[in-house]
Amino acid sequence: MTGYVNPDVLVSTDWVSEHLADPQVRVVEADEEVHYYDSGHIPGAVKVDWQRDLNDPRVRDYVDASSFARLMDRLGIANDTTVVFYGDNSNWWACYAYWAFRLYGHAKLRIMDGGRTKWIAEGRPLVKEVPGPSPTSYTVVERHPEIRAYRGEVLAHIGNPSPRHLVVRLPAGHILVDVRSPQEFSGRLLHMAEYPQEGALRGGHIPGAVNIPWAEAVREDGTFRPAEEIRAVYEGQGITPDKDVITYCRIGERSALTWFVLHELMGYRRVRNYDGSWTEWGNGVGLPIANPSAVGAAVSHPEPGSGTNQ
Repeated sequence: MTGYVNPDVLVSTDWVSEHLADPQVRVVEADEEVHYYDSGHIPGAVKVDWQRDLNDPRVRDYVDASSFARLMDRLGIANDTTVVFYGDNSNWWACYAYWAFRLYGHAKLRIMDGGRTKWIAEGRPLVKEVPGPSPTSYTVVERHPEIRAYRGEVLAHIGNPSPRHLVVRLPAGHILVDVRSPQEFSGRLLHMAEYPQEGALRGGHIPGAVNIPWAEAVREDGTFRPAEEIRAVYEGQGITPDKDVITYCRIGERSALTWFVLHELMGYRRVRNYDGSWTEWGNGVGLPIANPSAVGAAVSHPEPGSGTNQ
């Protein structure tokens, strides 16, 4: 699998096609556009709605362990089931769901390289029939909080600068990766150009962050780049396997993809995803912001069709 440190976390469309009837494998679709599943999905695949299934409706956090266990029961996933995720947008939300499942300690997780786009481009079948898997007796036996970063941890990660200290030199060995578009990083946009410009009061980036858009790790067809190309992108900016890395974006889905690339594919030991991301940081009282466009200026709204979707 093109030189990855952990190639087993990635499977091909051929592999998925060959395991559609395997009772030890559960294929899961996770999309930004949650209606895609209803319009047609891989035969036997179940759906995870990132908003309803993974997020607690009462607090901005994930569901608790008992709710996660009930979700797994409903999806027909046992503790020893191999779960294979796929979805739209080069597997953003597939990687987000993968990361959330890893938080709860599920061991056997995979991503289908290329996601929905590749499956459809190859002319493989889609169905509308929703499977009714037998419920399981899932138990959350382990968690992995070390792959998640909270706001306070990010602040400590960048050396606890004062709110007005915009030029930050991170402590030795610490790296902060902003995976959003250059326009978001500079403060011109609050979200990608094609999306509503909402979600944060201020534009810019966390001081000390390096901007490497998530799309640097994937090809145009949505598949992941080979290891040597990924290594050149990240190590070229000082992001090496020995570093303590935190990734972030706007709400944590694009940064979950970069987390997957670095931690799972490339074997970096210490990588955390800050899922609060810019929606939390850009609205936080007393948090420092770097805004190269113009500190204190209003965020611009692009003309239709302008900007980039990376």
